[in-house]
Amino acid sequence: MPLPRLGSRPVALRTAGALLLAFALAVGGTLLALSLVGGRPARAVRSVTVEVSPSRCGRGWTRPAPGVQTFDLHNASDGAAEVYLEDPGSQVVYGEVEGIGPGTTRQLTVRLGRGTYAFKCVPDDADAVTGPSVLVTSGRRGPGAAPVTEHDLIPPALAYQKWVGGGLDELVRLTTKLGRDIDRGDLAGARSAWLPAHLEYERLGAAYDAFGDADGQIDGTDAGLPDGVGDRGFTGFHRVEYGLWHGQSAGRLRTPSAALVKAVTRLRDSWSQTRMDPAQLGLRAHEILENTVQFELTGRTDYGSGSNLATARANLDGTREVLSRLRPLLTTRYSDLPGLDRDLDHAQHLLDGFRHGGRWTAPTALDRAGRQRVDSVFGDLVERLASVATLCDPRRTA
Repeated sequence: MPLPRLGSRPVALRTAGALLLAFALAVGGTLLALSLVGGRPARAVRSVTVEVSPSRCGRGWTRPAPGVQTFDLHNASDGAAEVYLEDPGSQVVYGEVEGIGPGTTRQLTVRLGRGTYAFKCVPDDADAVTGPSVLVTSGRRGPGAAPVTEHDLIPPALAYQKWVGGGLDELVRLTTKLGRDIDRGDLAGARSAWLPAHLEYERLGAAYDAFGDADGQIDGTDAGLPDGVGDRGFTGFHRVEYGLWHGQSAGRLRTPSAALVKAVTRLRDSWSQTRMDPAQLGLRAHEILENTVQFELTGRTDYGSGSNLATARANLDGTREVLSRLRPLLTTRYSDLPGLDRDLDHAQHLLDGFRHGGRWTAPTALDRAGRQRVDSVFGDLVERLASVATLCDPRRTA
């Protein structure tokens, strides 16, 4: 993905979810692998070295036993590979490690129980190879998940993309109203119109990457701009917000307002020709609230309206929309889906408590206890959604 552009909104760092996932992989398997031992580090009964190569995939595991097991996966080939520990019959995955470089060793820790297992080695540039099957005769094994393919993700991605199209229609309507208020000099009306329009855009969180440069034009910040809020490159909702809440005249706001209306209209009109990447949908479900924590709950994107908690609430709505499309895949793969639903409801109830008619409490006005409560609830949600991103990461099965 591209690096953040100067002057783009901080959501250019929405790609941070990918970095988080990569970090999880680098420190010993995926979040899925960690969940197999109860979601926390566990003491393994022994360490077994297993070879990763096209000709000797899975060799070295000769004495299977139930319980927590750590495997040292050694890549003896000359290319990078990923490895799955799976049931060779159902292809349900119980652990995985990606990006094992040639000549390197990475660890995978899982809980083994009654059943048949085999390692599948997936070289970057060759067909997958399944190693010998190993039978464990007793014990209760950790949870597994059937792999998700890109084909599985096409229907939910298409459904989500259609929903985004409807949201863009509403965005154009609300932004046009904002522009009309500014055109006729009704700045009080414009301040009232600004928030509904901005929240409509914020609900479309999983589509930002597909919006391309339009995201920076519509919701950019002054980050990195030489002249800050006075820079000509500062555009979009936050530019209008700054003017409305810092005493700028309607005359000064007409040009940035007109540019905003033009940008959202152009995005709406081109959306039918855009194709979202189905493989990214699960990751986006995680990134929406990850960025909420980074930018909204800290107040870093507040240009005067004090509406960051309202934006967080819209981001929560956007996360639910993505999850509703992924739910058929998650129902049979994510055992703690009811817990995720409870956390979403808790976060919604918490944020709704900061709304007072048409006004919202600003993050800077929260007392210490309120701040800690919000941070804790959203931190737990981001953790759970990282598991969704992992489970919905398409895996090669051949």
